[in-house]
Amino acid sequence: MQWRRSDAVRLVSTGRRVAPVPNLELPVSRALRFSPFQAIFIEMTPNQEDALYEFLMNVTEPFTLEDVTAFVQMIESRRNGRLAMEIAALIDSRNLAFHLDSRKWVSRRGCFEPVPFVINPTRLELLNGILIPGHRCVPFVNTNVLPHEYVFIWKGSAVPVTTTEGPPEEFYPYYCIFGEEYAPQYVARDNPENESAFNCDPYEDPPEVSIHTLDMRNIYRETSFVPGDRFVVRNRDWKNGVFELEKVGKDEWSQAELYNWFEAAEAGFEDSFALLGPGLSTEEQIAYAYWYGGKRMREVPAYSLEDFLYEKTDRIEIVPYGIETRFWFAGKDISDTSGIQGIAVPPDRTILEDILFRKNVPVSEYVIVSYVRDALFRNERDISNVINRIIPPVIRLEEREWNILADYVSDTMEELEKHYTLFADQSMGPIRQRVGELHTAVLDLAARLQKGDIDPSWLPRHTFIVLSQIQGHAAGVLEDLDSDEAPPESELEAMDNALDSMIETYGDIKEFIDDALDNFRRNNLSVVRGNTDNSGENGWHTVQFSVSGAEVWRRVLVPESCSLEELYRLIQACLDWKGSSRCRFTCEGDGGDKKELNRKTTIAELRDRGVGELLCEYGTSWSIWIILLSPHHPGKDETIRCVAGAGAAPPEAIGGPLRFRKILGALETGSDAEKQDALHELGPDFVPELFDMERCNRNLNSMNPVRNYERK
Repeated sequence: MQWRRSDAVRLVSTGRRVAPVPNLELPVSRALRFSPFQAIFIEMTPNQEDALYEFLMNVTEPFTLEDVTAFVQMIESRRNGRLAMEIAALIDSRNLAFHLDSRKWVSRRGCFEPVPFVINPTRLELLNGILIPGHRCVPFVNTNVLPHEYVFIWKGSAVPVTTTEGPPEEFYPYYCIFGEEYAPQYVARDNPENESAFNCDPYEDPPEVSIHTLDMRNIYRETSFVPGDRFVVRNRDWKNGVFELEKVGKDEWSQAELYNWFEAAEAGFEDSFALLGPGLSTEEQIAYAYWYGGKRMREVPAYSLEDFLYEKTDRIEIVPYGIETRFWFAGKDISDTSGIQGIAVPPDRTILEDILFRKNVPVSEYVIVSYVRDALFRNERDISNVINRIIPPVIRLEEREWNILADYVSDTMEELEKHYTLFADQSMGPIRQRVGELHTAVLDLAARLQKGDIDPSWLPRHTFIVLSQIQGHAAGVLEDLDSDEAPPESELEAMDNALDSMIETYGDIKEFIDDALDNFRRNNLSVVRGNTDNSGENGWHTVQFSVSGAEVWRRVLVPESCSLEELYRLIQACLDWKGSSRCRFTCEGDGGDKKELNRKTTIAELRDRGVGELLCEYGTSWSIWIILLSPHHPGKDETIRCVAGAGAAPPEAIGGPLRFRKILGALETGSDAEKQDALHELGPDFVPELFDMERCNRNLNSMNPVRNYERK
């Protein structure tokens, strides 16, 4: 088993429509590799890496470094005095196994087989006599196995499989733990007919799809299964996705036992976030949550993962992560990165890959070879032009670095030319050319933003995360197109559809960035003309606040003399809320506990105390996460104003983020009657994606006494 790119990015996500694509394999490096984690050169051969993954796929008992090294050497005994150190570096840097202590690991299979977990069938499933596996077996199964390939056993016999038809929106909730943005792809990949239907138009869902489901009619009937009953599921074969079902009645477990599991689960998730950050995928987050949650989280009685995440906990929620989503601390944003390195980048790099990585170009040599193939498709032999596409000119290479890259490109072109034919490349060439141009554009834009010509606080939220995700997906397609043989037509069609979506997403983020740059330049021009002082009581700050549980945020410029009481009113104005809900401001104390803040505290006082983040508990339903960004240099006659934002604010009295999301779901995918009810709740003119900055600033300008902060 090789490490798959799909373990990191899985499927191509665009944030708008998601086009289904095949698993993207990340090939093993061809040359000498360097590990920045251990400061050693990695000399493992492809066969040795395959042996490492084969070992991890099959081992169930705790193992030592000596155990895995001996297995790898048995498969291929090529001399390498640092082999053990290299294996340890790969396991730890890629989170391939869990550490038991300083000398032992346990594999994913060893941890989760045969650990029990819970599935709670929905009323819809009970009514139709089915069970949809979907995301319910995460993380108790090998990620190479797709949900429709799982096998379930009931009393020694395999549960029969049937098919269920319906609009795809009805099935998405059963796949969203993989990441809401990936649900369409899992539905598409259930069968070839679905994939073809999705590929017909990557921007519109097909009216109806068919998915594989378990035929549970006899089981529900013989067990008198009722809502509230559940299944305990025992993992019998992690590698191949085989599970055994056992019914548990709704009253068999006490609330005290369930609460013990609930506490372990919350602690496990929060430790996972704190120690690993947002991770490479939601599956990785969940796997480590079960590990850090300890033995109790891997036992029953337990809640189903769906019930825990979507109904029980108020400390964990889904938050935006660029064009993807992650589980995260409730009320907190995931911080943006400072560049595009590090997301889905393997730790082992060739010397050339390491040079490019240090220039903020995190690609494999397979991407470089794909650019060379593109040059041959263009009938272009100028090495400089090829290098300028791989490394945009805004990124400066030292002479030694340029020569290393030029030698590699020249040698690769000479080798490929011997067998290259334009006719054989007709199906892949146009796609490779388009994705190469997108990849170059992303690298160029990221490099220009990193030059420091703009205050990062003016950029759209998660700018570098979004660019990193697009770059990683584009690089994955380039790797797939480094081939002499074209993949099947259906895969090429899926790549082309995914590329359309990526280009559109790139266009959207670039438009937001261009607007931010224009605002920043206009603001700086007014500063120069105004020649104002920004010290003492005249200081200003950029403040961003986000509505927890909703993709709604605003960025405002405020004087540092603004108090939290006044900030509360600014929040109301920006969200068009007019109620009198009680508001409590808290920040994290030295010991990690919550510390309540006096509402007379000013932005300047928070800055002086080193407080950069705080929480506004707005009434009993809403939490507003506030981040103090960079200082702002006010121009002449500067006023409090909103400079960026996203999403239409939820109605204040709608009942909180969970109900808001459910109503938005009804508005998007519900029946006509449900859509009418949703519009009644939200307002007839409500558009979820609409952020009306003009109205927001009109509200701010109408406020008293805040409007009197104008600089004289």
